[in-house]
Amino acid sequence: MKTIRSVAVIGAGTMGAGIAGQVANAGLDVWLLDIPSEGDNPNALAQRGLERLKNPDSPGLVSEAAAAHIHIGNTRDDLHRIAECDWVAEAIVERLDIKHQLYREVAEHLSDTALLSSNTSTIPISLLTQGMPESLAQRFAITHFFNPVRFMHLLELVRGDSTSDAVMDSLAEFCENQLGKGVVRCRDTPGFLANRVGCFAIQCALHEAFAQGIAPAEADALFGRPMGIPKTGVFGLYDLIGIDLMADVAKSLVSILPAGDAFHAVGEPLPQMLAMIDNDQRGNKSGQGFYRDHHAQRQVFDFASQTYTDFARPRIAVAERAEQEGVGVLLADDSPHGRYAWSVLSQTLCYAAELLPEVGIDPLAIDDAMRLGYNWQHGPFALLDQIGVAAFVERLVREQRSVPPYLASKAACYRVQEGVYQRRLFGGEYQAVQRPAKVQRLYELRRSLERCGGNASASWYAYRDVAIVEFHTKANALDTASMQVIELAMDGVEERGLKGLVIHNDAQHFSCGVNLEAVRGFYRRDDYAGLDAFLKHFQDVVSRVNKAPFPVVAAPVGMSIGGGFEVVLHAQYVIAHANSVTGLVESGVGLVPGGGGCKEMLYRHAAREADIDTAAWKAFMALGFAQTANAPGQAQDLGMLRTDDEWQINRDHLLHEAVELALTASPRPHYRSPIAMAGRDAYAKMLLWLQRALQKGHLSAHETVIGSAIARIVSGGDIDPGTEHSEQDLFDAERREFLVLAKSHGTQVRINTMLDTGQKTRT
Repeated sequence: MKTIRSVAVIGAGTMGAGIAGQVANAGLDVWLLDIPSEGDNPNALAQRGLERLKNPDSPGLVSEAAAAHIHIGNTRDDLHRIAECDWVAEAIVERLDIKHQLYREVAEHLSDTALLSSNTSTIPISLLTQGMPESLAQRFAITHFFNPVRFMHLLELVRGDSTSDAVMDSLAEFCENQLGKGVVRCRDTPGFLANRVGCFAIQCALHEAFAQGIAPAEADALFGRPMGIPKTGVFGLYDLIGIDLMADVAKSLVSILPAGDAFHAVGEPLPQMLAMIDNDQRGNKSGQGFYRDHHAQRQVFDFASQTYTDFARPRIAVAERAEQEGVGVLLADDSPHGRYAWSVLSQTLCYAAELLPEVGIDPLAIDDAMRLGYNWQHGPFALLDQIGVAAFVERLVREQRSVPPYLASKAACYRVQEGVYQRRLFGGEYQAVQRPAKVQRLYELRRSLERCGGNASASWYAYRDVAIVEFHTKANALDTASMQVIELAMDGVEERGLKGLVIHNDAQHFSCGVNLEAVRGFYRRDDYAGLDAFLKHFQDVVSRVNKAPFPVVAAPVGMSIGGGFEVVLHAQYVIAHANSVTGLVESGVGLVPGGGGCKEMLYRHAAREADIDTAAWKAFMALGFAQTANAPGQAQDLGMLRTDDEWQINRDHLLHEAVELALTASPRPHYRSPIAMAGRDAYAKMLLWLQRALQKGHLSAHETVIGSAIARIVSGGDIDPGTEHSEQDLFDAERREFLVLAKSHGTQVRINTMLDTGQKTRT
């Protein structure tokens, strides 16, 4: 295989810059080239691409240091630089003539062993390699990344007739291990896999919503989490991508798919969409689409009145049940909502099944593509198993619809046979699911494991002498039941003689915090004693995690914020994904961290700063502004992670590495000595800062109440400077301030608004 040490990317648009950024994130040097610009700076286009990577709202780089690995240039003055590169990735405009011209120019400089690839998703590789010397065609492939490159896990890898096995293996190995991608090898068929199925599902959901009179907000509530699809839904996703761009994507697929493909029935733009595009309602990029934010109020477009109305999150009981009990509950519902869900999902699943064997004989490739490229919780074939293949086929027959050949046998798409997880290929043969050495996905692994204990909120399993805890609530929000499973797993480690504990899940997010519905339930019942008991139990569990006589490893992915991050803070070891978002964000809903978060931030800043006043001030500001970090390196800089906490660029490697660490590491319980608090002088300065910020209009009145609560915790309040507080004293202070805030009108308004509308308010 070819070892790739240096890379060039030609084309500094959104995709090209993103690819270059991910190479830099891996710590490798990369040249980012584009056509020369007129004027004083011929590298202006490449410079613009680099600046986009530094955008704080959507950072393409994991750290400022990564930017130093990117060298910019242009194809007139710097194309010779590719002679030093092991891989050249082309990401220019989707025009075959321009690509061919570039390949001819590249061939003049490319070394005899370097690899060349294109990021195209619309031009067949057979056309890309027309006229290409055989020696270069053997080293050419399609490497189709997804946008944004840093955050989207999928890479579709496509070979040509001449591409060598060694080239495919080299690109797959490099993109998995160095760039952190989930590699799916695809045939050279239109749209490959993810966009072929994903765009069909989106278009089908859109067309059926208009055909059945389902309002955008309702459609998004159905074509979202109840189906295991991201909560953006269909209309929200259209806004995110751009209504005009999605119309272009659909048009592109229509132009390349065969005449009999079912996509043609849903691919044409709807008149309502064309009118919106003409009216500059193109989605988020134009400030309005199906949704918009107007004077801090979320609004949704009403097609009947042709005006925007205030958005209220629809509460669809059967959809909420489906999130907990599975999509079958929704499909069995004979209401307009259930009929819409069945229509969209049945068409999508049939479409995916009909693609076999055209795109390949393996359903796993399609499932992987949809999980990794579209963030579906389950791929189409895993969803079919969840629904029941036999029941699905029988319903199709009752409705006099055609049954895809792959489903005709009614056999399960996946099974566990003698402890081996297998999938059924087209033709009926079951084969074991085999992954690269370090790739482990808990949703697959647990199929062959015994569930040792759990409840509706979490489960734990024993694997290789390690206990694994998995949260599985909506957004992995934590409640008493979640924490009870951590306790059960810790008991299990000791009772079974296991070597350690790993807390991990491979959902989109590790945990988005404590379950606010549970908190609301306590204050609506006026049960503040119960709320205090909940907080005390949470604190006791994380304290036990922190002091366990065996290694406890947290392996977070996605967001670990609020209470979820408090679990991470108390783990003895952390292996985070490179894109992990961490932070204590409770102030945004009018609360303070109540599970040891304030305590830990104070202790960690105290260990880094020369005096306790500075440490208390930094903790006060970080907690008050709900500071978050978008990468582990940034989290270390902010004191959220320890300097020896680790991170992985490939999220599929996290579980393997965490289990290995739990098996081999020594326990390192953290016993916190009493800390000398800053006291009343620091507390007074914090209160003065809050009052001045209120007078300047930077904070609302209730935000000063929240800030005052944080100030009392981290300074000690009206006490003598140097007074010692134990770890338990700080735990107690957190609970005390949490309860005071939970009783306040301002905090209850914030929580109610977040739960009822999904929006924040600053009352």
